[in-house]
Amino acid sequence: MNLPADANIALSIVNTKLRDEYPSLPDFCEEEGLEIAEVAARFAALGYYYDESLNKFIAK
Repeated sequence: MNLPADANIALSIVNTKLRDEYPSLPDFCEEEGLEIAEVAARFAALGYYYDESLNKFIAK
C-alpha cells in the first residue's frame, strides 16, 4: 500500500483501517507492506502517536 502524500488523508485512512480491518498497527503494517517506524514517524511529525489500547493514532 502506498499512503497518500497528504499526511492528514493518510492518517484518516490508517485509522479507518485500524478500526475496521486490523487488530493492531503491526498487523496493519505487515499486511500492507509498510514499516511501523516509518508510519509512526510520519504521524509523529503531525503530533500524533499510536495508542495501542485504542488501536489508533491520537494527538499528543
